[in-house]
Amino acid sequence: MQLNATQVREALPWDRLIEALNEIFTKKVCAPVRHHHSINVPNDPQATLLLMPAWLEGEYLGVKLVNVFPGNNARGLPGLNSNYILSSGKTGEPLAQLDANELTARRTAAASAMASAYLSREDSAELLMVGAGRMSRYLIPAHMSVRPITKVRVWNRNEAAATALVADLRTDGIDAEVCPVEQLKTAVQTADIVSCATMSTEPLVCGEWLKPGAHLDLVGSFTPTMRETDNTAMQRCDVFVDVRAGALSETGDLIIPIREGAITEEIIKAEFSELCRGQHKGRADLDEPQTAITLFKSVGDSREDLAAAVLAYQQSLPA
Repeated sequence: MQLNATQVREALPWDRLIEALNEIFTKKVCAPVRHHHSINVPNDPQATLLLMPAWLEGEYLGVKLVNVFPGNNARGLPGLNSNYILSSGKTGEPLAQLDANELTARRTAAASAMASAYLSREDSAELLMVGAGRMSRYLIPAHMSVRPITKVRVWNRNEAAATALVADLRTDGIDAEVCPVEQLKTAVQTADIVSCATMSTEPLVCGEWLKPGAHLDLVGSFTPTMRETDNTAMQRCDVFVDVRAGALSETGDLIIPIREGAITEEIIKAEFSELCRGQHKGRADLDEPQTAITLFKSVGDSREDLAAAVLAYQQSLPA
């Protein structure tokens, strides 16, 4: 079975995908550290092959293959191509090949939405999207699937990009508006949920701007030098992550304030496995749940890919 991007999207509705992610973090999944392999490309910058395996013993085995070829930019070709291979955990027989770009985007947005279901206030109605790239187009509807959001604002350094995204959202029936570049602080101060998906290496959202009861969702920082918020946010917020090990080794949002002595690793209240198993109830378990400011930092995990791939495969089987 081969599933292209459109078929993957249709097979992964937000409600079922969030349910699948929640379930996978309650199971015993083997998820080795991802493999990095450098590849020399004649007359081009060095390329990278990433392999991200995970399996449920006796059920499913999956691996995401990501090829990063920086030289493609000069050719007008995508620099990143990825596929997901799902096989039987009993026989090793291949079951499906899925477009992993769509798979990754949807599971990333669903992970943020699942975190919001645990961490944001149930009456959250105003969402501020910081960033107007590809991930923003997934994060907004994902967040709206778990909270009664009635107002969406979009901020981006390039206001034209924010305008284009808002136009698309309005076409889809979402009440959205552009946040002017100079009004980011004001927008953060009123938002119930602030979701960030940028390539920033400097803090964009300051912790002192967040109002009591707000929820901050950080998606963009995936290297030790990237960050979307400041030390104050990490100090003010109750911090949660998808996976401790990955978050503490991959994102500057945590690595930098820890290195500077602003926080310690113990700042993390819980990770997905603890939330999904009920060992920590998220906002409900905090000292002042109505006014607590929560923060979720995602770095991604191969278990999320496996859950999404299994769901897409099962949804695509003949009735």
